[in-house]
Amino acid sequence: MRKTAVTIAVLGASVLATLYAAPAQAQATRTWVSGVGDDVNPCSRTAPCKTFAGAISKTANGGEINCLDPGGFGALTITKSVTIDCRYNSNGGVLHSGTNGINISAGPGDRVMLIGLEFDGSGTTLGNTGLQVNSALEVIVYDCLFRFEAQPAINVTNSVNNSRVVVKKVSIANVNNGGVNVQGSGGMTNTVVLMDTLLENTGPYSVQVNGGANFVALINVTTSSGLSILNGGNVISFGPSNSIAGAVGPTSTTLWK
Repeated sequence: MRKTAVTIAVLGASVLATLYAAPAQAQATRTWVSGVGDDVNPCSRTAPCKTFAGAISKTANGGEINCLDPGGFGALTITKSVTIDCRYNSNGGVLHSGTNGINISAGPGDRVMLIGLEFDGSGTTLGNTGLQVNSALEVIVYDCLFRFEAQPAINVTNSVNNSRVVVKKVSIANVNNGGVNVQGSGGMTNTVVLMDTLLENTGPYSVQVNGGANFVALINVTTSSGLSILNGGNVISFGPSNSIAGAVGPTSTTLWK
């Protein structure tokens, strides 16, 4: 009888521990951030978080983070499939003086979407890189602004798997050391598509492609700095809609039919 009572007590304690831990482990398919939020909140619409870092820990793989209002939501490391969409209420501020804005180190099958974000590296020490892509299957950057970076605004150096980065309706301005840099290794192919994008005052180059396995496609792109094509990198210009400054032109041109 005594043994049975002890067993029931142990089982009861285990169940209570499981119930206690469950809420902390639960992740939502959609979470929210706000300039007046708090990261101790569950990141729901009525109780939003303060930062992207606080929200992503409570967002399920393949889920979505939305902005309720303007705010500086901080730097972030992404290690899974996720969408951050702030286009409807205001641009979500990624303030990152002295560091990178968003680092993507996701899995080889993961997809990341960044929509309506403002990468701002201004401060006593400029931000390093706005968006650093270390690994992912696909990254889509839509309707975003990059400014005041000390390093390339978008830096794609994926050497883990073949990847594709699509940059559409993006403005890159006032950065010191390049607009977009594509530089993989290990035989991996990094393909970057720039569409409807402006690169203004980007330092030594607007787009740099380093390595024969790396490709950049330009569609309706305007730059104030030239291209840098190194070690067999490939830049394809689609149609007559591009306005690329500098003496170095694309390695090939394809006209729309």
